[in-house]
Amino acid sequence: MTHTALNFGIIGAGAIAQAHAQAFESTSLARLAGVADIREEAAQAMAESAHCLSFTDYKAMADKVDLDAVILCTPPITHPEIALFFINRGIHVLCEKPLSIDIESAKMMYEAAHQQGVLLTMASKFRYVDDVIKAKSIVQSGILGDIVLFENAFTARVDMSNRWNANPAISGGGVLIDNGTHSVDITRYFLGPLAEVSVVEGKRIQGLAVEDTVKIFLKSTQGVMGNIDLSWSINKELEHFIRIYGSNGTVSVGWKESKYRQASSQDWIVFGEGYSKLKSFTAQLENFSKAIRGEEALLITGTDAIASVEAINAAYDSLNQSNWTKISHLSESLRRREGIPVESNGNGKRQLTGATS
Repeated sequence: MTHTALNFGIIGAGAIAQAHAQAFESTSLARLAGVADIREEAAQAMAESAHCLSFTDYKAMADKVDLDAVILCTPPITHPEIALFFINRGIHVLCEKPLSIDIESAKMMYEAAHQQGVLLTMASKFRYVDDVIKAKSIVQSGILGDIVLFENAFTARVDMSNRWNANPAISGGGVLIDNGTHSVDITRYFLGPLAEVSVVEGKRIQGLAVEDTVKIFLKSTQGVMGNIDLSWSINKELEHFIRIYGSNGTVSVGWKESKYRQASSQDWIVFGEGYSKLKSFTAQLENFSKAIRGEEALLITGTDAIASVEAINAAYDSLNQSNWTKISHLSESLRRREGIPVESNGNGKRQLTGATS
């Protein structure tokens, strides 16, 4: 069956938008029809490459282009306002992570999308990596036994001194909300609902107003432990970014290849080809496009996105209070609405405070 390609707009023409734009070249399901950025030259440059229209105002783009969906690539503080504008016009929204910097606005976005009958999802590229999906299948097969420990690391030396990601008024925090949103999403993907979180901040190397290195400790509602290393100031030089230990074996998801080994064997079994940024962004775009057409389910639902906001909210509470913090579960009531089984634990109500002192 053939379909006319869906018309997409991109709001924000920065670095992450470039990756989204490239994905359109690898699929016939969607086409980039418009780009909006307050920086006229940036919008024009991306539009010229994509052979589409450019705008300095996303509202003008909505008026001039017949859009089916948009990809929101602006700083987090702007997400609710822009997303709600398109949602209320009946346009589907793929929003870059984090969905929002606080739970209330995330809930507002979700409720508006539900009322308007449009799809809202959060971009989380690692969920669309083939090796990550295969690793979950291996875990669920039971060949690794009971899962005991989940590990994840996103560490790289990046100068953040002149980037909005390190401005808490715009980003909501530092490396914890930036890279950590990916981390809590893939942790939930493997372990299910999260119950508690504890965060320890490392030494601030870059002189930023926000945290640049943190370690996160997690517990799932099933009692599985997790630890996550995040940093803009060190590189752990690891071949893998996910490692999961079971009572009967281990699976490792790597940047260039992935592998697993059962306790009864000395040999690792290699699978997959590692992480491909283009493939993951293309898979994300195609999943969203097919979901709009009703051909398949969203891999990351609106409730999954809210659950990530909840986890990061609790993580900042823990960082500020130096203790274990229960994760609120607004997302669970929303999942019940969608008929998805959930487990309940915790009722924290604090909102994200942004940077630590």
